[in-house]
Amino acid sequence: MNSFSGNNNTRWLYIVLAVLALIIIALSIWLISAKSNLRDLQEEKEAQRIMFQREVDSLMDEHNKVKAAYGTLADSLLAKDSIIQANAVEIKQLLDTQWEYNRIKRKLQQLQVISQNYVRQMDSLYTVNRELTQENERIKEDLSQERRRVQQLQRTRDELTTKVEQAAVFRTYNVEVSGVRQRGRSEVETDRANRTERIKICFVLAENSIIQPGNKNIYIRIAAPDSKILIKSRDDAYSFIFKGERLQYSIMEVVDYRNSDTPICVYWDKRDTQELKPGLYYVDIYEGDHQIGEATLMLK
Repeated sequence: MNSFSGNNNTRWLYIVLAVLALIIIALSIWLISAKSNLRDLQEEKEAQRIMFQREVDSLMDEHNKVKAAYGTLADSLLAKDSIIQANAVEIKQLLDTQWEYNRIKRKLQQLQVISQNYVRQMDSLYTVNRELTQENERIKEDLSQERRRVQQLQRTRDELTTKVEQAAVFRTYNVEVSGVRQRGRSEVETDRANRTERIKICFVLAENSIIQPGNKNIYIRIAAPDSKILIKSRDDAYSFIFKGERLQYSIMEVVDYRNSDTPICVYWDKRDTQELKPGLYYVDIYEGDHQIGEATLMLK
């Protein structure tokens, strides 16, 4: 009786062990299958990521080609272009991190819609621009004959205006420049740089009946051999406007002009601490927007 019971227990033990073995085998097969499925899912997800990346790159390549094709006209849609660029960057960043298929799909579809709207707006702008260009060409053609007549009248008027303006410009003659040493009340001319205390400029404002009489500001600039202008100060009070540019002057003289030959002599005085360099000095005379005289001075 005891032998039979022992055999029965052993048989049940084998049965339990066999069941456990089958369970372990089944679990192993399931784990292998699950791992294989996970790997397949990862590969599928990576394939989807690459597919999305290619779609974004292709869309942006096409977008950039459209911009290049329309040239400067694309500047009109800079705001929309910025939105497209920002969306593309966002999608690429999402693809490089944890991402969801449906979320990326939605964003890519939105980007495609925005890009398509961009192309439509660009086409519309191009059409409007082309129509305006054609209309301008028609207007230009219609006005060409009238323009030629106006241009001829303008040339005639300009010629007359130029003649009047040229006639109304000061002219100088007998422009003379010399170095001077002061000896008491008398002055002695010198061509030595180390002896020159003053630079004397004399000239004659020529007679001109067209110029309005009255006080005239005459400006003189003296350039040293190193091209630096001899000035009293760099303050704007010692400057004048010549053709829209502010220039420092060496000498300013107010002349009471009465439409007749007007002799003028002015002096530039060297400071006690200042040294004049040997070489060629250039003197330019200005009135208004015109350079009306020039001369040179050689100091040894």
